[in-house]
Amino acid sequence: MKTILPILMFFFCGLTFAQTTITGSVKDDSGQPIPGANIIVVGTSTGTVTDFDGNFSLTYSQNPPFSIQASSVGFESSTAEVISNNQVVGMTLNEGTSLDEIVISASRTPESVRESPVTIERFDTKDIRLATSPDFYSSLENLKGVDVNKGSLTFNAVNTRGFATFANTRFVQMVDGMDNSLPGLNFALGNILGLSELDINSVEILPGASSALYGANAFNGILFMTSKDPFKHKGISAYVKTGLTVQDEAGDNQFHDFGFRAAHAFSDKFAAKASFSYLRGTDWFASDDSQYNLGPVGTADTIDPFRSSPAHDGLNIYGDEVSLGVLGLNLNQVAQQLEAGGRLPPGASALVPAVNVARTGYRESDLTDYKAESLKAYFTLHYKPFGDNTEVLWSSKFGTGSSIYQGSNRYAIRDFALQQHKLEFRGDNFFLRGYTTIENAGNSYDMRFTGLNMNRVGATEWFGAYAGAYALGAGQILAGGGNPSDPATQTQIHAGARVFADDLFTPQPGTPEFNALFNKVTNDPDVTTGSKLVDESKMNVVDGNYNFKDLLNNALDLQLGIQYRQYSLNSGGSIFTDYDGSIDYNEYGAYLQGIKKLMDDRLKVTASIRYDKNEFFDASYSPRLSFVYAAGENRDHNFRASFQTGFRNPDTQALFIGFDVSRAILVGAAPDNLDRRLPNTNLTGRDAYFNSYTLNSVQAFAASGGTTPLEAVQGTGITPLIEQEKVTAFDIGYRGKVGFLTVDFNAYYNSYDNFAAQKFVVTPKTGSVSDASGVGDVATGNVQIFNVYTNSSADVSSYGGVIGLSTKIAKDFDFGLNYTYAKLDFDQASDPDFSAGFNTPEHKVKVSLGNSNLFKDFGFNINARWSDEYFWQATIANTMIPSRTVVDAQINYSVPSIKSTFKIGGTNLGGKEYQSAVGSPFIGSQYFVSWTINN
Repeated sequence: MKTILPILMFFFCGLTFAQTTITGSVKDDSGQPIPGANIIVVGTSTGTVTDFDGNFSLTYSQNPPFSIQASSVGFESSTAEVISNNQVVGMTLNEGTSLDEIVISASRTPESVRESPVTIERFDTKDIRLATSPDFYSSLENLKGVDVNKGSLTFNAVNTRGFATFANTRFVQMVDGMDNSLPGLNFALGNILGLSELDINSVEILPGASSALYGANAFNGILFMTSKDPFKHKGISAYVKTGLTVQDEAGDNQFHDFGFRAAHAFSDKFAAKASFSYLRGTDWFASDDSQYNLGPVGTADTIDPFRSSPAHDGLNIYGDEVSLGVLGLNLNQVAQQLEAGGRLPPGASALVPAVNVARTGYRESDLTDYKAESLKAYFTLHYKPFGDNTEVLWSSKFGTGSSIYQGSNRYAIRDFALQQHKLEFRGDNFFLRGYTTIENAGNSYDMRFTGLNMNRVGATEWFGAYAGAYALGAGQILAGGGNPSDPATQTQIHAGARVFADDLFTPQPGTPEFNALFNKVTNDPDVTTGSKLVDESKMNVVDGNYNFKDLLNNALDLQLGIQYRQYSLNSGGSIFTDYDGSIDYNEYGAYLQGIKKLMDDRLKVTASIRYDKNEFFDASYSPRLSFVYAAGENRDHNFRASFQTGFRNPDTQALFIGFDVSRAILVGAAPDNLDRRLPNTNLTGRDAYFNSYTLNSVQAFAASGGTTPLEAVQGTGITPLIEQEKVTAFDIGYRGKVGFLTVDFNAYYNSYDNFAAQKFVVTPKTGSVSDASGVGDVATGNVQIFNVYTNSSADVSSYGGVIGLSTKIAKDFDFGLNYTYAKLDFDQASDPDFSAGFNTPEHKVKVSLGNSNLFKDFGFNINARWSDEYFWQATIANTMIPSRTVVDAQINYSVPSIKSTFKIGGTNLGGKEYQSAVGSPFIGSQYFVSWTINN
């Protein structure tokens, strides 16, 4: 306590400086107040924002004269001179365009959107007020060129420029400078550890490669969330929402969402804030009971309807993977065993067909309560020790919740917890931060292995009861003069045998027997008997940047940055091969960037280069060069072109995973991983990479009756150990005003080298691909299927473009229209076993129409999106996703006297349900009402 008190006194107390207080208001050119406008002292970061009525009060620790600037999204900025203490300032902002918005992420320095050297999208507090979705994160899909793949009520994955997946390791998400990805899995779990909408200052999205400034994995794009500064955004704000989710499978279910934010500047030196939000509802149900049969890579799976065979394996049914075929038996052989043991009459087994039979699986709704829950808390302390813009900042961020995540299987995320802690020292020209990210999988479990291991219990008895009941039923049919070999009759006998066996040996949902077995399996991390996910991985990061522009008298904006990152994988062997202790490794990098304006500041040239080193791979260099030229008398036609290279280190899964997903065992390619034990097999990663056959050749071998040759892998160019993936990216664009239209256009071309891939290989369990013993294993089915992480030697490229048009209609109506084109260029024949997983519509159109002041204090907004059909490739299944049209809308009403805004809205108002990916739920409609105070 003796130590803590002086520290607290140090933070809360400071020397007294001269102070100047300014009050005033900010209005638009029609006299309406502008809430949330930024007010800053020019040349500093000291500032505040206007309240709900457009009023502000600002205290600055210097004597006049000085200047203040007001700015707000959609308006041109305005500057006023302050010449005395207690001066009252009235400021008017004229309407501008989105091109005037200030962004930071494109160059790590403030600049207008029109000056940005690369394509950039921005979303801020005004957009949140106009959002047609209940949560701002889902509304990001209304931005041009941005996709949001919806897999859950609380977990959605943002992506740009193709190669989409829910586990999106190609796209980086940053919150206040901290990488938001899970340390163990290398992707962000939606907005579970993001920000509350009350604390959002801005969201910036850079589509395309960003490795030159942000390092490995900023490959497809990067999303930046920036929270509100408590020195500028003070006071208490809150919101409450409620509504319904409507889905054919799940019915109508209520959800509730509330949050608050409190921030206070105790002086011009010390400020603090806290924000909290909580959402609870019922998730979307996934109920696809069809069986997807893997065909040649690059083609859609063939689909069998429910119960089309006695061994049906439904996609969202779990436990029907337990079959006689897996045990090397058929139903007739089981009947023969019963007959030999005297449990069937002599000759009865002859009535039983030699077919494969699977246990009755559990539907996904039997194995999860579909609870969707998200709780976020964020605390920061800010201290300015020298009375200027130099600041010491501590932040702690916590997120926990329950959701459904779809990867190779579907996983019930239960009581998952993620936390980040950061210490940062920053000023006008520098920052140095260190932070740690810690995850805990909580009570999460794999739903497929839950059903599978529940059905492994009592499997022998179940198959025996089934075979006995089938023999009895067939005997009765025969005795009655029927034909037990008739296909329709056999279907009826199978159905009766299944009911009989289930009544005896399949615990039914809701019973004490079911609950006891379910709890036992989901609390067991051993994949041979349980399904619990264990992950307590960590990530430590140090990140720094210094801008030398002041030392160079602003002749050149020159930045130098460094980064160090350490991973510590700790899944207890349930996900990674870390059964004997945590796996630790590190990577580090540095970058240099220069920005120079030429030709009377019309031409802006940006050049940068980055060096990165991962301990498993050679060093990588990522250069970027861009040009922005402002043409026209008013410099309102901005042309840009950029060239850059990017790279992607293999993620933690690609290096150290050892995970059985039933369809295959996933194997990482780190040299240290090759000889580690893998689940449910005596084989190792070395066998998978060096003693296997390609899946394509095994399928051809089977189709030809064993006459076509098998193609051995043997660690050659077909499936080499994984290396870094690289991209060379070209980007051109235009931003400007053309008549009454604001136009934003970009086109890109990406060429990939060593494209990171997952491939299925078939490995003999006892034989060798070097001699006939391997062929014998394939012929008898004595094989193990692995899914290995590797690179493709094929030529892979993607290209596309985006054009966005926006304008005012009838003076006050905001209208926007944008079109996105995305195309993969890849010849499947050049690498038959390579699954590209582009997973993106070729054509997308988005339209918006709104008016924030249709009449006094009343506004509305409508968003409509159309997506073309697209092919979804994943280890879980492969199929075409149909085209869709989705319309969202909201109306809002403000009550200034109580600083409140009320909103009523709905998503997918047409009611036609749609999927983002095969295996994921069909997304229904969502209706909501909200009340927001003082935001």
